[in-house]
Amino acid sequence: MASARRNNDKKDSSQSTRKQQERSIRTQEKLLEAALQAFSENGFKGTSTRDIADRAGVHHPLITYHFKNKEELWRAAADRVFRRFNSELLQTLEHNSEKCAKTRMAAMIRAYVHYAAKHPALHKVIVQEASFSSARLDWLTKTHLRPLFKEAVVYIEQLQDLGVAPQGDPALLFNMIRVSSGGLLALAQEIKSTTNVDLDAPGAVDALADMIISVFLPGDMPENMRFA
Repeated sequence: MASARRNNDKKDSSQSTRKQQERSIRTQEKLLEAALQAFSENGFKGTSTRDIADRAGVHHPLITYHFKNKEELWRAAADRVFRRFNSELLQTLEHNSEKCAKTRMAAMIRAYVHYAAKHPALHKVIVQEASFSSARLDWLTKTHLRPLFKEAVVYIEQLQDLGVAPQGDPALLFNMIRVSSGGLLALAQEIKSTTNVDLDAPGAVDALADMIISVFLPGDMPENMRFA
């Protein structure tokens, strides 16, 4: 009997620990999502941890319990959205690994546009932090932006050599593609108010991706390279 009670106690304790861990994970998810939205809308200085806690629907002290301070929460939130973005681009490249260079780049642009449409905070965070130098911008650039730039420029230079992409500084061309892909979507509300272009309308995201591809990849692949 005593042995059975001990086993039941261990089982109950294990279940309680698992439930507590699950609650902790859910709380962190709520805080990260709320933080990302708040930081993208109001910037780091304009966002309070109490505002984040209110958005997440959790008690304010839980922020310091899970993330220590606002700076650590900002990094965790930014890291989350950029890692998912980079993972999606990598999956797109792997899926199109056997396709020609233009098809691979076009697929990357489409993935970029669709992710930015689903997660406008991706570019809003960049815009908020790019206004002035800071340790956060340095971290974001080193951790997420520069690695993407280095990889994308290799594809752009190859496409320029093949006559598919416009000539000019490949770094500048990369940034033009990047701003067109994400920056426009981050400004969707202003664009709608100013020009009546509704980027939330059905088919608008695909149309945007098609236009970006036609503008920045106007040339055709050489005949002997279209399927490799």
